[in-house]
Amino acid sequence: MSDVRQQVADHLRFYADLGVAGISSEPRSRLPVAVRPVSVGGEAAEVAGGIVQIARSPAEALAAIKTDIGAECSRCKLHTQGRRQVVFGVGNPDADLMFVGEAPGADEDLQGIPFVGRAGQLLTKMIQAIQLERDQVYIANVIKCRPPENRNPEPDEIATCQPFLFQQIAAVRPKVIVALGSFAAKTLLQTQDPISRLRGRIYDFQGAKLIPTFHPSYLLRSPQFKREAWEDLKRARALLTTPVRGAE
Repeated sequence: MSDVRQQVADHLRFYADLGVAGISSEPRSRLPVAVRPVSVGGEAAEVAGGIVQIARSPAEALAAIKTDIGAECSRCKLHTQGRRQVVFGVGNPDADLMFVGEAPGADEDLQGIPFVGRAGQLLTKMIQAIQLERDQVYIANVIKCRPPENRNPEPDEIATCQPFLFQQIAAVRPKVIVALGSFAAKTLLQTQDPISRLRGRIYDFQGAKLIPTFHPSYLLRSPQFKREAWEDLKRARALLTTPVRGAE
């Protein structure tokens, strides 16, 4: 292998080891390079040809990620436990605001779209309450397949699927991320703290501001916490219009 090709291979291996899913040196309106998460090995030409794809826009980057996951993903055990389809994500690829939930439910598994059941209807109302429409934001889940009986995602399932979520975030490059519920907040912040302890604060996350709040399904069961969720949404709305220098 030539020195140049060896350097390319070493460089890509370094980024793969870090878990980097995308690289961009352009303004927010462009995302020139998307990198697929595969192990690096063999000739540099094979590596570059296999994992580097040119993405001229966030929409193209998201499409590449969705293609990489595949319609019949079998990376974790959920594909053997009754899921109908992979539920990728939906919304505006150029969104300033992104919502991250836990996993698809029965309605989402049937329609292939996140947050379309009762919790999704509440989320739509929450979005509208801050003077936005659903098609102006981007919505995704940590887990892309429905766990059986809507059980909680298990650690191995989260570990398998979370790199794709991080790629989605890197593609959209939102200004603000709202983590809906404990699993989303814990996954993004890499903590075991409960949502009750995490919410009420603003965190820095990969160039965005991250706001944890209660999951809409929890609010349906415990409507007394809607006031706190509303306060979190107002923080998100304020961040979209007012620059914030540091986390609270």
